[in-house]
Formats: sequence, C-alpha cells, structure tokens
Amino acid sequence: MKKLFPTLLAATFCAACSGPRPLNEAELRTIEDSPAVMRVLTVRSADDSLVLRTPCRDFTDRDLRSPAFQALCEKLIATVTDPGQDGVGIAGPQVGLTRRVIAVQRFDKPGAPFEVYANARPEALLGPLVSGREGCLSIPSLWGSVRRHTSIVVSHKNPRTLAQETDTVHGFTAVIFQHELDHLEGVLFTDRADTLIAE
Repeated sequence: MKKLFPTLLAATFCAACSGPRPLNEAELRTIEDSPAVMRVLTVRSADDSLVLRTPCRDFTDRDLRSPAFQALCEKLIATVTDPGQDGVGIAGPQVGLTRRVIAVQRFDKPGAPFEVYANARPEALLGPLVSGREGCLSIPSLWGSVRRHTSIVVSHKNPRTLAQETDTVHGFTAVIFQHELDHLEGVLFTDRADTLIAE
C-alpha cells in the first residue's frame, strides 16, 4: 500500500486455496536470487496481473523456520521502505510469491516499526466503514476512495514459536492490514474503490 493519509472496507476470505505446501524451487529462486529491494509487480504487465489476482497459500511450519523465510522478511521490509516505493505495506504477491505474508507499518506502536506477518488472515472486521484515499505500489499513479472498517482482528503464525496469534488493530494501521490482506485473496483496492483518480 502506498503511503498516504489515514483512510478506511471489508476483506475477502479464501480458505479453499490457502492450504500449506513447501516452497518450490521457483519460489526459493524468487527469494534467494532477488536483490535486497525486490521487483514490485504491477498491473501494467499482464503476467504480473495474473500473479496479483491469484489467491495465496500458507507457508509450512518448516518453511517459516527456514533461512529463505527470514531472507524474505528482510527483503519485504527493504522493498516497501525503499525511497522508490515509499509504502506502508506490501504483500507476497506484489513480489511474485503467492504466499500468505504481509509487511505492515505499525503506526499504532512507538516508532511505527514495520512488522511481517505469516499466514495472516482477517478474523473479524469491526467498527463503522469510513472512506479514505488509498493507493497501491502495484497500481502506479492511481488513487481511490475506499471504505474500510476502523478496526480488524488479524490472525497469524509466529515463525519462531509456530504459535497462532491474534492482534486487534485500530485506525490507519487497520486500513493497511485490510489492504494487504486483500492482496492475499487476489483483491486490489480498485475492486473496492467508490471513485478512482489518476495522478
């Protein structure tokens, strides 16, 4: 998600395509062979669009504890924080991996750190729907007015302990989570926008 003013809609759930399977050779190459700042897929490419529209699968427990996953976490954060991106969140499909992983800037925590969430899912959408301006690293030069819930309950797996955890998130950070979790279902903000504005 591109950096912008706080904005706030419902997330889409997909369980059918999310079963865990080990990382395959192509996925491992995507992680290991890419530079620290990964290429961000965009809708300007038909091939990229197919990836962006593909629902994602979970990681296996073994993969979550692997050096490849650790490298992916580092590269996701390096990519979304790169000055050329200027983002507040990014999801696996945006770097070519149809896996349930997102990196989100936690504006609700001191220092607004970026954190990575594996096998992430929305468990509940709470509060009213509020409209706000939204953009996406994968949809350059386009903004939209999107309605998002003011709070969300997110489940995810801790890669160190393999414990299932949940977070309840509010405000702008909840908007980022909803946007990035949509990516894991192949949903883009343009699918939810009331209006779209080209830069």
